Amino acid sequence: MAITETIELKPGSGAQPPVSPGKRFIELLTNQQTILLLVLIGMVIVFSVLNPVFFTVDVFGNILLDWGPIVLIAVAETFVVISGGIDLSVGATLGFSGVIAAYAMQAMTAAGQNDGITIFIGTLVAAATGVLVGFVNSVLINKLHLVPFIATLATLGAAGGMSIVLTGGAPIGEGPQSAILLSVPWLGPLSWPLIFVIIIVVIAGLFLHKARFGRYTYAIGSNSFAALAAGINVKRHLTKVYVLSGLLSGLAGMFLYIRLGSGAPTSGVGDELDAIAAVVIGGVALSGGVGRMSGTVLGSLILATVTSGLIIIGVEPNWKQVVVAILIAAAVSLQALRANGRRS
Repeated sequence: MAITETIELKPGSGAQPPVSPGKRFIELLTNQQTILLLVLIGMVIVFSVLNPVFFTVDVFGNILLDWGPIVLIAVAETFVVISGGIDLSVGATLGFSGVIAAYAMQAMTAAGQNDGITIFIGTLVAAATGVLVGFVNSVLINKLHLVPFIATLATLGAAGGMSIVLTGGAPIGEGPQSAILLSVPWLGPLSWPLIFVIIIVVIAGLFLHKARFGRYTYAIGSNSFAALAAGINVKRHLTKVYVLSGLLSGLAGMFLYIRLGSGAPTSGVGDELDAIAAVVIGGVALSGGVGRMSGTVLGSLILATVTSGLIIIGVEPNWKQVVVAILIAAAVSLQALRANGRRS
């Protein structure tokens, strides 16, 4: 005698009905990373049709050189925003770090130091300067209890002002002559500084998505009180986040020095807005606790592509702000729609 058993799926039983291939395809198409990739490909196609010069290795190399410092400060902003804060000082830190590194390398060059050692020491100086600014941000937030917006706005003004005071508004050169040669592409559109940036971005992505550091960052951004109750030292972790932000901004300052051959006090002015735009376009929620590094990378690459593409097709660069505004509005709207869908 055969015995037939009927197993019912009940809400909360843990069993889930299979997802149809059609639904999975729709989810893939509505995924923010997929949309960003399609937007980037669409931009490349449009700019290439309007001006075939765009689709060349030289232009791609120039786009990646523009992308290098943007993605570094955007990665820095990603950690800060996911933790529930914001860092308005990344652009000013970039410029200030570049200036301090330029002075250090100028002195070493005047003393007859080897170019390789000079560039290496300059990189350490730029990184240390960024770390110092990041640490000041963490003290203002953790010790003086300033909200991140005000704390980083203060360091934005201080770092930007010090850059002008120290230089008198003039770029600082007379450093190692071979520095600018490092930005010359040798592997297709890639140069040594770009390879270094890509390695940093990959490591940062692994830390965010695979390491405990990233889990703590998401937890604090989602609910800092719950994170504290779970045993996370919130203040200490936020100190690490803002120091990391300063470190990456300092390295971005050194990247620009290598590209330009000098440290300009105006470098990084307004770049904090590009960093925030790249983060938002990439799908990171300004409320904290949500975001992926791949989205930030694509968002910053879209910004760099827009800038170069508009110039090549003969459109005024000022239109970039209009395009970026549209992309931000679209990204935020998509986030809201996805959130509403999850609540439904």
